[in-house]
Amino acid sequence: MRHYCLALLCLLFSLTLVHGQTAQERQATLAYLQACQQPDVGVVPAKAGGAKSSLRASSAALRALKYFGGEPRDRAACARFVPSCFDKASGGFADHPGTQPDVVATAVGIMALVELQLPVDDYREATVQYLAEHVKSFEDVRIAAAGLEAIAARPRAADAWLEQIAKLRHADGTYGTGDGMARATGGAVVAVLRLGGKVEHRDNVLQALKAGQRPDGGFGKEQATTSDLETSYRVMRAFIMLKDKPEAERFRSFVAKCRNADGGYGVAPGEPSSVGATYYASIILHWLKS
Repeated sequence: MRHYCLALLCLLFSLTLVHGQTAQERQATLAYLQACQQPDVGVVPAKAGGAKSSLRASSAALRALKYFGGEPRDRAACARFVPSCFDKASGGFADHPGTQPDVVATAVGIMALVELQLPVDDYREATVQYLAEHVKSFEDVRIAAAGLEAIAARPRAADAWLEQIAKLRHADGTYGTGDGMARATGGAVVAVLRLGGKVEHRDNVLQALKAGQRPDGGFGKEQATTSDLETSYRVMRAFIMLKDKPEAERFRSFVAKCRNADGGYGVAPGEPSSVGATYYASIILHWLKS
């Protein structure tokens, strides 16, 4: 019996390590996310502050809740809020109902529709056309590729986007410079793969990603002294798409340092909790346990 109890304790301990949180911590995180849903049915970017409900925050909360094993406080309300951000005249989504659509909100809106299992075909043609016409910068390309991947759409503009990314690529297949190389390489490689392109010099790319893991265990922006969850998310997604991983235990340790007493996560250690940062933590921990 003693050996059985010891084995059970070891199993529970290992599950805690795999998920990166104890059961009590996960419940606190779920409560934090659920508390961010507002009476107007959307989700605010952070529990404190009094900001308006946001499409980006709503999408991030839906996915974070899924990865932490929970549900929104009112899923049906979320399913009403997301379509209310769609602008029929332009074919794009806005971050708040009745405001100006943009590329990021449109890509996020598509992903939110998929997450909520809403009829994507009602929006497909309009949103694909909007993105094809409005994508300009690399950051536009990166987020548009994510949204389009969610609905398995590839506009003709995708070839031009791949050419745009290729102009940023070094001869060895990497992107960016200095201590920002892992972030730049990760973001570019993910966009290329999502658009159906080919990653040049995969071994060099992985070497650059692994070299970018910092002493604190995470990944950070160029010339930043600490890592952050947003950069860490970009790099980790590249690892996953390339079927590899960074040093997992140090990475989990960094994510844990971003967790706050309210159950949410800040984008970096000591930063206030936000829905976006909590989503980054949720998916990183999910990937690290798979």
